[in-house]
Amino acid sequence: MNDSKSISQLNPGESAALGGMSLPMVAQERLQEMGLLPGEPVRLVRRAPLGCPIEFEVCGSRLAIRGRDAAQIFVQ
Repeated sequence: MNDSKSISQLNPGESAALGGMSLPMVAQERLQEMGLLPGEPVRLVRRAPLGCPIEFEVCGSRLAIRGRDAAQIFVQ
């Protein structure tokens, strides 16, 4: 991806616009159904004590995903 960083690299409280994803199509479709759409603002809420899962907010909802998946979701 040409995007600058992944959502897993955001600091708690930091927001950015969603770019693209390098996940299998099934996973991408599922995340898009939950509101992870290109250009949508996403904010990192917190990380679990061992760093995984990662909780973030998008479209007023909070989602938690695995760190390895978050590393494949990019922001602009």
